[in-house]
Amino acid sequence: MPRRSPRILASIAAFVGLCLPLLCLRTVPAWARTLDQILGAKSLIVGVNPNLPPVGEYDAQNNVVGFDVDLANQLAKMLGVKVSFVNVNSADRVPFVVADKVDFVMGAITRTPDRAKVIDFTVPIMTEALSVLTFKTQPFKTWRDLDNPSVTLVEVRGTTPVTFIQDNLPHAKVLLLDSYPDAIRALAQGRGQAMIDVIEYLVSYMKQHDVPWKVLGQPIGGVDYDCIGLAQGNTALRNWLNVALFALQSEGFIDTDYKKWFGIGMVPPIIPQPYF
Repeated sequence: MPRRSPRILASIAAFVGLCLPLLCLRTVPAWARTLDQILGAKSLIVGVNPNLPPVGEYDAQNNVVGFDVDLANQLAKMLGVKVSFVNVNSADRVPFVVADKVDFVMGAITRTPDRAKVIDFTVPIMTEALSVLTFKTQPFKTWRDLDNPSVTLVEVRGTTPVTFIQDNLPHAKVLLLDSYPDAIRALAQGRGQAMIDVIEYLVSYMKQHDVPWKVLGQPIGGVDYDCIGLAQGNTALRNWLNVALFALQSEGFIDTDYKKWFGIGMVPPIIPQPYF
């Protein structure tokens, strides 16, 4: 093999050094539709949970309506595209994004470090805090009273309360079900003693069962932030959504629509931030 001159070797090394950073750059996954592709197709596909009122529910005509639907429709209008909805539940929100079944997902998906390992998040669109739903016949005074082997908590698979219970109530048993209607029904039937979740989402389900419900005092822990979830590295789409959400928050659209569906304002409210 002929020997290469030091100058040639230096040139090769410089070329490799230039290319390696480019090869390591994070790019949009091949399966994720970019903002340009969404605009070109004039279509937007959004995952919503139709079993989580008031962010998503069926109306009398069997159409999905709710806070998430209103917000997605407004974003589609701002994009100048038509929106179609894909039904998701709590457990398959992240998998639907990863599998390219939706352009982005809603369904009250809380931003967490574990989820951020596999999907990206926009700025928050709403806040939530956990509380305990139980019965007046139960002796529980605080959420810490639930940390007992005799207590079964009925929870929805894939939701943040499940992780909270694993970390903070290791002695309690957990019955996992796939949807909120199933979970509330199971709790009303006495298959558990309590449920930890965001009470605003459970109010309509509680009304469907004639049992003596009780909600324990103060919210549990800190505030969670629900965002829009989308494929990792889909930077142009995420950037556009952040700009659009900032505009909708600043002009009051999000707060007004939240009050329309929840009956109250966010506690605590989201203050629009121009830096993201």
